[in-house]
Amino acid sequence: MNLKQAIKLAPLGLATTMLASTAVANQANKAILHTYADLATSSYSQALTDAQSLQVSLQAFTATPSAETMEAAKQAWLQSRESYGVTEIFRLSEGPIDAEEGWVADAYGAPEGQLNAWPLDENMIDYTTTADGSITSGNIIDTMGTFNPGGGVVDVTTITSDALADLNENGGDANVSSGYHAIEFLLWGQDQDYSNFAADTVTNGALTAGERPLSDFTEDALAARRFEYLNAAADLLVADLETVSNAWVDGTNYSGCATDMTGCYRSALLGELAGADASKNITDTDALRTVIAGMGVFIKSELANERIAVAVLTPSEEDEHSCFSDNTHRDIALNYQGFVNVLKGELGSADMGVSMYDSASAGTRSQLDSLISAIDTRVAAVNDLAETSMHFDYQIVDAKQAGEIRRMKNDMRKLGDTMTAVAADLGISLTVEDVTDAEETQL
Repeated sequence: MNLKQAIKLAPLGLATTMLASTAVANQANKAILHTYADLATSSYSQALTDAQSLQVSLQAFTATPSAETMEAAKQAWLQSRESYGVTEIFRLSEGPIDAEEGWVADAYGAPEGQLNAWPLDENMIDYTTTADGSITSGNIIDTMGTFNPGGGVVDVTTITSDALADLNENGGDANVSSGYHAIEFLLWGQDQDYSNFAADTVTNGALTAGERPLSDFTEDALAARRFEYLNAAADLLVADLETVSNAWVDGTNYSGCATDMTGCYRSALLGELAGADASKNITDTDALRTVIAGMGVFIKSELANERIAVAVLTPSEEDEHSCFSDNTHRDIALNYQGFVNVLKGELGSADMGVSMYDSASAGTRSQLDSLISAIDTRVAAVNDLAETSMHFDYQIVDAKQAGEIRRMKNDMRKLGDTMTAVAADLGISLTVEDVTDAEETQL
């Protein structure tokens, strides 16, 4: 009987004496962290590969702009979101994607805000059309010289990756200049109403995805600036994903973390660093506490609250995660799938190893199974409707479907709270406050 089999049988009472051993419990916790690390390694590697494909597609589009190359770039963007979406579960756990302090932040720079910040004020990037039909100006694209978004002056005579990094969230959280959603806006263009689209006070029109004309890239006087922007944003996206993916690389000699951070975080999480770098090691208990709390906060406060509740309860098209492309249904499905991947130690059809679900008690598994079954059904319904007859735009203003979405987000919040029971089964104490972002939007 291997460790995973023993753990799975334990809640049924068939391996109780085995798991009563502290040594075996410690072995299980270490195995859970290895599974978590393997999931992060694989998931970020695929996200990087797809981002590189997007980079190539954007280069092809900007070199030879046509309806065909523009559509290919859009499809590459959509594919890049498929693989990035499942990595979101690794946020909020003090890892290389968004750690805000300590050696991890110093080493990897917390690039999440440059990769995936939203919602963004598209007026900062390029023109938009107002409700009365006038065209806005004073953005990065039409500025030849220095640009001041309110937090500091940046030279955008040439639009470079460095300039976009300097401008990102410069002067305010909505001043997003880089990442997936900046690229999305440049490819799709402005979506419809952004204050309360039920009243449609900003632009008049159907609740459809953005419809940026190809002429913006072929005939418009600022076409070359848009090419610069797309390629600079893609280069920065790839560079940031390389940083995070490299942090999770396996099979490297980690003794030289001080000079080469490749693989260093993965090894620290698993307690494998030696010599001068040994002080960076994270104990299994601390690692699991941070990981489980981060998972709870993500599913409860980030996904259920910020990405779903704010959009459906307002209702606000601006607060859809991928509003320009109408791809929010995939964001929801993939972010949720990432949570399930880590909880159960799965990636597609592959069993990645011992998981925290394996070590949960029968009572905790019953709670998890009930919630996951209900959420699975509603996530699938949101996704299927969006891809057949009712974009997410329409779902959040349709009384019946909006009610289903609210029930989905409520179950996700309960799932986040249940992570305290998952932690307890591993001998770790977490409270509901530990799995709730104290600054989540209050509706």
